Amino acid sequence: MASTVEISTPDDGVELWLLWKQIGERVRASVVADVLEHSELSEPEMTVLVQLRTAGGTIRQNALASSLGWDRTRLSHLLTRMEQRGYLSREKLRNGVEISVADAGLEVYATTEPLLAAASRRHFLDRLDEGQRRALRDVLETLRS
Repeated sequence: MASTVEISTPDDGVELWLLWKQIGERVRASVVADVLEHSELSEPEMTVLVQLRTAGGTIRQNALASSLGWDRTRLSHLLTRMEQRGYLSREKLRNGVEISVADAGLEVYATTEPLLAAASRRHFLDRLDEGQRRALRDVLETLRS
């Protein structure tokens, strides 16, 4: 027996959410593909190094996990691999773990950051005018809080 339930059109919130997901993923994938074509970093490694640089080179592991919204186990495994590659060091403290970027991490970041900046401009920022960039920043800052 066929269902008689009618499927309604999504409301504005659902449509915006789907558009947000589609465009966000498309831009992210394009930026990452451009960067990884010329970098030895994986996307998660690049994300961690960007966060470390933003934090001044040192950050608590729990603060990093929180800022990224990542599972602590996933992050711990990634940090172990990055430490083995010489990109960072971890120091156990009495009340947590402190992560610091190492020289090799600074070097690989220095070669990757210009690629990331150029890809971000190409696939994202250059497609918006100044007013749209300001409005988007306002929206993102509002959603972050």
